[in-house]
Amino acid sequence: MRNFASPKCMDMQNSETNIIEISHVSKFFGDKIALDDVSLNVKKGEFVTILGPSGCGKTTLLRLLAGFQTTSDGVIRISGHEITQTPPHKRPVNTVFQKYALFPHLNVFDNIAFGLKLKKVDKSTIVKKVKAALKMVGMTDYEFRDVDSLSGGQQQRVAIARAIVNEPEVLLLDEPLAALDLKMRKDMQMELKEMHKRLGITFVYVTHDQEEALTLSDTIVVMSEGKIQQIGTPIDIYNEPANCFVADFIGESNILNGVMVHDKLVRFCQTEFECVDAGFGENKPVDVVIRPEDLYIFPLSEAAQLTGVVQSSIFKGVHYEMVVLCNGYEILVQDYHHYGVGEEVGLLVKPFDIHIMEKERLCNVFEGKMLDATSVEFLGCTFTCLPMESIAGGETVRVEVDFDRVALLDNEEDGMLTGDVKFILYKGDRYHLTVFSDWDENVFVDTNDVWDDGDRVGISIPPDAIRVIKITD
Repeated sequence: MRNFASPKCMDMQNSETNIIEISHVSKFFGDKIALDDVSLNVKKGEFVTILGPSGCGKTTLLRLLAGFQTTSDGVIRISGHEITQTPPHKRPVNTVFQKYALFPHLNVFDNIAFGLKLKKVDKSTIVKKVKAALKMVGMTDYEFRDVDSLSGGQQQRVAIARAIVNEPEVLLLDEPLAALDLKMRKDMQMELKEMHKRLGITFVYVTHDQEEALTLSDTIVVMSEGKIQQIGTPIDIYNEPANCFVADFIGESNILNGVMVHDKLVRFCQTEFECVDAGFGENKPVDVVIRPEDLYIFPLSEAAQLTGVVQSSIFKGVHYEMVVLCNGYEILVQDYHHYGVGEEVGLLVKPFDIHIMEKERLCNVFEGKMLDATSVEFLGCTFTCLPMESIAGGETVRVEVDFDRVALLDNEEDGMLTGDVKFILYKGDRYHLTVFSDWDENVFVDTNDVWDDGDRVGISIPPDAIRVIKITD
């Protein structure tokens, strides 16, 4: 599974290897877009994890697969059969929920047998299947126990046994370990991985826990704002993130503004570094990603590519996590060696540990309308701009605003418009914020001020920050 979409010309052989085919699926709840043109293929027997923050659409996608909700657009196929409008009980899937939804008045055996009894399977077959399912989840001696007497981990196994006893082609798991304590969650991760190998069926697993996704999965699907951001193996996702969101969401990262001088040479933190990336052009702005464990830290010496002073040092159990200030940039380093606050140190990074990404955007770009020589309308507001005599009133224009020219205000009433901070990315020397405006458009802001996710803010843009560009045919 590597493609974001299923092209119409997909050959029959490729189609036959995919047990799940999700093609251009969207889901709307009123004006809210929960899923935006999502396409995804899952191979038979894969352990696929859908990963993302709260509200990204991952559970909605799982519920569409299960049949608990219907798509607004698009098609879903399982084993080559379209099931887009098929009711849940007629789909070859079973679901394990975060809250296990076991029947408290039934013992373990009867909880597992419940679905088989609904299908009117004969008693001897039910006994055989339930015992096989109990053996599969390691609970052979628990069949007559009351479910309320079981631990959280044991209840989770019963829920899985109840799902697999129906022999589904696909097992859907919606954050099934979220209610467990840390140690039990770690143990159950290993058990789930082993169970997947024994069963040989397809697992589609939803979680917001990055470590869980990296531990369990054959393939990870990273989602944000109803869209797929990247699909790949855990190693691909971690080492080769597709964009800043993935790099920031999966593990710890140093994400810095840089310039690709030319192939295999990049500049960041006011220093040039050899790298292995090519094809970005010359003197092109890029984003640079360096994992904190890939930086070498040592006493100050001539071997250092960067020199700096330790700002903080925290023991994390297996390593120290240190923040080093280099040329005005804060660099996060993880290392077994300890350096105290105030110590001068050197840093070094090898070329293959520097990951280069194209910038998703260089400035804010909006569609607007020129009202008169000094007034332009965009984001649902009228802004004053520098005189533009060459553009007639009423013309549609392109409006550009640099990230650092947008001002955020504590008092909403002081802004030209308002919005909510929804994504914060630290770039070493500044914060890059995504603010969702009340006009349903994102405004991107570079600032040194500290804001929290969800903060309500006023947005102001001065006249000399607004570039109005005439649109030509």
